[in-house]
Amino acid sequence: MTVKAKIITWTSVISVVALAAFIFFRFFFVYSSGVNTGDINYFQKQGVVFKTYEGKMIQTGFRSAGGGVNGLKSNEFKFSVTNDSVAAKLMRCSGKEVELHWKRYFGTLPWRGSSQYIVDEILSIKEHE
Repeated sequence: MTVKAKIITWTSVISVVALAAFIFFRFFFVYSSGVNTGDINYFQKQGVVFKTYEGKMIQTGFRSAGGGVNGLKSNEFKFSVTNDSVAAKLMRCSGKEVELHWKRYFGTLPWRGSSQYIVDEILSIKEHE
């Protein structure tokens, strides 16, 4: 094997490993997870090629010294769901207060949804009184 062939081989191997590491960390590495509580504003199945479940939760809270009406603000939490059983439960939760566990990825994939936040579990569902 010539020196030129060895250089090409090693460059190719290093490039493939670097590309695989980039793809893993960009699209499959979970870099944070947590729990959010709020009211489900909407939850729907959407998409042209890849049908994904997308939703939005409204979280109420207090605004810091920045203002707002009476210091109250509304936070939106947009999320996607990949699990069909979790999605089926969320379809019946519009207007209810839910506590959701999520995982966050650096990048999105078309078949996983349009959000970096992927809900994987419903911790609680409460009716408004």
